[in-house]
This record gives sequence, structure tokens and C-alpha cells, in this order.
Amino acid sequence: MLLKDKVAIITGATRGIGRAIAIRFAQEGCNISFCGRTRSPQMESVEQELTALGVKAKGYPVDITNKQGTLDFVADTLKEFGHIDILINNAGITDDAAIKRMTEAQWDNVINNDLKTVFLMTQAVQPTMWKQGFGSIVNISSVVGIGGNIGQANYAAAKAGIIGFTKTAVKELGARNIRMNVVAPGFIVTEMTGDIPEQLKTYWQTRIPLRRPGTPQEVANACLYYASELGSYNTGDVMHLCGGMEDA
Repeated sequence: MLLKDKVAIITGATRGIGRAIAIRFAQEGCNISFCGRTRSPQMESVEQELTALGVKAKGYPVDITNKQGTLDFVADTLKEFGHIDILINNAGITDDAAIKRMTEAQWDNVINNDLKTVFLMTQAVQPTMWKQGFGSIVNISSVVGIGGNIGQANYAAAKAGIIGFTKTAVKELGARNIRMNVVAPGFIVTEMTGDIPEQLKTYWQTRIPLRRPGTPQEVANACLYYASELGSYNTGDVMHLCGGMEDA
């Protein structure tokens, strides 16, 4: 098993890509601490799925846009699990509008949930990873942060910011063997993409050389590479996980 007895924090793991990452890591023997905004039936269901795979798992209701929330989340994880080896910054939202119509609230909402959380969670786990002399952090960005997308200026800015943050963080953290990498998915089939009109989905697929969307499991596999010893000499990478999508 690639992650036997490791402990990972995964943000936004109650559904979609985060849930797929949690399951994939658990299959490799990783114990999982994850979060969502509330203690929901979804959270309890993910806990049950993970523990059924023979690992320890616990979900925490926490607002990770709040600094004290992230500090408490990390402290609770350390108390429950003893150590933290991996952080997956996956939590994120969309709130789309053209620039001329986008409100300040829409802008702040996405920047806070998609970018600020990466900063706060990284800052919160840094002391324990620094002290133990190792750690792996994987940040989920998007091809939209590389090529842009109409109606998603806030989302593109946040996801591009994740890449810039990562490029800086690796220079600060590398001396203590703390690695940080970025996975930038393209069109991935999740609950978030479920409401997209079929005509638009078809158009997007014509821009993908592989002629199909990706799956959450494929994103999870990429995260597994970076989180495990398979990616032991990778830091500062930006993996374009998009099937060759144009403009990615």
C-alpha cells in the first residue's frame, strides 16, 4: 500500500473530487481527516465508506475560510490521529457572472473559498510538517486558472492564484522536505458539472483531444502520485489533467 499508516487532511471531501480522493487514499491504507461546512448525512456517509475500507476516518464541520477554524481543525486532527503527513487543498466553489455583472460579494465569495483556504490550511499545517521534516501538499487548481474562461473571472483568478502561491511556497518549504504540487483538472464529471446544458458539454468535449471528460477517480490518481513516494522528487509541478484540452 502506497500510503499505509499515513494521515491525510482533505478539504471538501463530502462529495465529488474530494470524496474520490479520500476513497482512493483509503484504498492505499491512508487514515483520513476531512471537512465540510456542516455535520451532514453526506459527511457521515463518507466516514462510513472510508472506515469500511479498514482505515480511521473522521469528518469535521468547519469553516476553513476562517483562520481560527483552520487552526482548530488541524489541532483536532493532531489530537485524534497523532500526526499529519498529507494535505489536499480541494475545497472550492463557483459563482459565475460576466465581469460587468459580477458583484463584489461574488468575487469575495470565490476568492475566499477557493484561494484563501489554500493559504490558511497551508499555514495551519506548516508547523507540524516543519517539525517532523516532511510532508506533501497537493493543491487543486483548474485549467481555467491557466487559460481563463468567459464568466469565471473570480474562479480563474483564484485558481491562478493557487499556482502562484504554490510556486512561492515550495521555495520556503523545500528545505524541510515539504513538497507542494498542483493538479489542474479540466472538464471533470461531478455534481458541480451536472447542471451544465448538454449542448455546452458536447462543445467542450470537441475541444478535448481524448474526446471525453475526466473522472474524479483520475484526479484522485494524480493526487496519489504526488502524495506518495512515487512523487518524492516532485515539487512545484502543475499537472494539466485535462485530456489535452485547448487553451489549458
